[in-house]
Amino acid sequence: MMDSSLLTQINDWLVEQALGEPDIVELFDGVCQRLSAIGIPVGRAMLMWSTLHPLFQAEMVLWRRGKPAELGQFIHQDTASDLWLRSPMYFILTTHVPVVRRRLVGPDKLLDFPILEDLAAEGYTDYLLMSTELFGRSITLNENGRGIMVSWTADRPAGFTDDEIGALQRIQRRLAIACKTVIQMRIARNISEAYLGKLTGNRVLEGLIRLGHGEETRALVWYSDLRNSTGLAETMPSADFLELLNVYFEFAARPAVAAGGEVLAFVGDAVLAIFPVNDDAEIPVVTRRAVAALAESLVLSDRINAERRQAGRQEIRYGIGLNIGTVMYGNIGIPERLAFSAIGPTVIEVARIEKLTKTVGVRVLATRDVASADPHLWRSMGKHHLEGVGKPKEIFGFLEEAASEAA
Repeated sequence: MMDSSLLTQINDWLVEQALGEPDIVELFDGVCQRLSAIGIPVGRAMLMWSTLHPLFQAEMVLWRRGKPAELGQFIHQDTASDLWLRSPMYFILTTHVPVVRRRLVGPDKLLDFPILEDLAAEGYTDYLLMSTELFGRSITLNENGRGIMVSWTADRPAGFTDDEIGALQRIQRRLAIACKTVIQMRIARNISEAYLGKLTGNRVLEGLIRLGHGEETRALVWYSDLRNSTGLAETMPSADFLELLNVYFEFAARPAVAAGGEVLAFVGDAVLAIFPVNDDAEIPVVTRRAVAALAESLVLSDRINAERRQAGRQEIRYGIGLNIGTVMYGNIGIPERLAFSAIGPTVIEVARIEKLTKTVGVRVLATRDVASADPHLWRSMGKHHLEGVGKPKEIFGFLEEAASEAA
């Protein structure tokens, strides 16, 4: 007979977790360890849930006795795999059957899903899969699901007892409550990072959400703009132009993000990103990271354009401006509709500097503050009047051949 006081302790622990901010891998590892410790023969367990993420459709945690729990993520796919379509999880989602129980050994064994054959071959004896909705019946349960699914697999020869099955069903309710808290926070963070960037998203989640909230900060500002975007939009089918834009963003924005920059906005076909600088001593390091990303962007664009030329497709031309200075980094807009961005003279200047690339014949221009970190990679283009900027500024062009040799 299962000791109800031990189950109560696990349930109480799960309530404590729900009131905190646990890591979901540690949460599931903890509940599996506790169930095993009170004698329930869980040798393998899996927690799975759908998510909102630009890359991933669903996530899971896999636990096996004696091994650390592991997080897995499933990328978005246009078509479902045969393995998924023949899984007990898919069966539950499409039939709305809340529980699947299968004996893996003995006279009552039933291996009607491929995964069960694998589990039986590994020595497991009993399989229990349960689903729990997290958002109620008002939200349609589609093939992505709106809750959690947990599979419990026994490694005791006799499998689970009826009492243990009941205990796992009771535990799942509290586990679902704890998971709901964690999954909602993970989804909120996924969305904020996807639309705002990692740094900005974290600041908003930490409470920087009112109109006017923000701060002055030093930053290297990166501004990129697509050439002839109006002409391209007018002459290309919409789907082809959208595809071109996304390819352009891959080499105009991704290298900056990979180097520690924060993309604050896609302004139509332009990219505004910043590399925050905590103090002047960091400027050379931050600048070299940004310039390395810049070189990567140019190499990537050249390779992609060569492929597009060979395929008879429209090439992608763009310019980049770099500037260093103080920016106001915070919320702008109206109270009901905010945007988190960087504003100020430094941002205005960098947009004008990028615009100058169209007339001076180089793809990248920067101010002296940027060029001074690695002077051998830049040459002076003389002083230029920038629209809306009072005094002429000396502008430097990027020496792409020198950068390639240095790399």
